[in-house]
Amino acid sequence: MLYKFKSPAAADLIMLEPHGRRVLGLIGKDIDARQGILLPEQMPAAIAALETAVTREEAERRAAEEEAAARGEELPPLEGVTLRQRATPFIEMLRRCQQAGKEIVWGV
Repeated sequence: MLYKFKSPAAADLIMLEPHGRRVLGLIGKDIDARQGILLPEQMPAAIAALETAVTREEAERRAAEEEAAARGEELPPLEGVTLRQRATPFIEMLRRCQQAGKEIVWGV
């Protein structure tokens, strides 16, 4: 399944279900809801939550790399797409919609 995020202030954003659920969970929305709405006044907190999660994930990776280097090992390269890469388009959508005062709705 897909999550489709829509707003009159931004282009539609489509995410695969696991990624959409993760993003919604990070911003405090019900990940089991098949549809929902994010109001402009909720967007600053959502942006902050996503940016914090991205920073945390990157710090954990750096710490793991440093620990491995201290042991004389090397971590395998990251596989797949990072949270930063997944969240950046959504953060941009949040910023545009907040500035325009428009909500974001989504459905599965």
